[in-house]
Amino acid sequence: MGRRMASRRTPRGAFAVGLCGSLLAAAGLVAPAAAQEHNALTAAEREHNTLTAAEREAGWRLLFDGRSLDGWRRYDGEAMTGGWVVEDGALAHVRGGRSIITDDVFEDFELTLEWKVEPGGNSGIFYRAALGEEEIFHSAPELQVLDDAGHADGRSPLTSAGSNYGLHGVPRGIVRAAGAWNQVRVVVRGAGVEHWLNGVKVVEYELGGDDWRAKVAASKFAEWPAYGQAARGHVGLQDHGDRVWFRNIKLREIQ
Repeated sequence: MGRRMASRRTPRGAFAVGLCGSLLAAAGLVAPAAAQEHNALTAAEREHNTLTAAEREAGWRLLFDGRSLDGWRRYDGEAMTGGWVVEDGALAHVRGGRSIITDDVFEDFELTLEWKVEPGGNSGIFYRAALGEEEIFHSAPELQVLDDAGHADGRSPLTSAGSNYGLHGVPRGIVRAAGAWNQVRVVVRGAGVEHWLNGVKVVEYELGGDDWRAKVAASKFAEWPAYGQAARGHVGLQDHGDRVWFRNIKLREIQ
């Protein structure tokens, strides 16, 4: 008589768990592996666009929550279109859509954010933007956002990344390559303005000062009387036709 093979018996508990799992998955109550992986990526993306306890205590606020366009609108007052979207936790310009601004206005503040552009990309960050002009740059100073190596504006310090566009130039070798994230800090206190790029102060000027007025008079901005005149205004992001991404947009009002 042959030797009887021992049967492999599945414990009742394990069988029950497996059966329940299969039934729940079939009912759509348990996410498949691909969905679980997607959720994990989403959780990682949510590490951005958040405030620490110390930041909240210091009065910082988020201007972009990483999930929606709440708090933003088109500068021209028209309805928001598909030109601006939320993409991988970033506020992204993908096509058209015109320049956008915050719902709120600010006077003295510190603004921090991160940006990146596609190769050859061009955009901008506006502050103290006043309504009523044909274009946002007719009133608002602009911190240039640019792929210096791939765009013609990168040939001049006056129009390179981080500059006060067309008026105050920047040193070389600070902006990162297209597709890489850059850190920006803008401080506006009274007439004093600072632009910081990747931890380096690249621009400092006085709005309305003698040097500023001379530079404006010699520039294209001379034809727009509202340029740089607002004591308070909106923060804006530029539609220049290229793909650009912004995240971790935070602002602290200075009292």
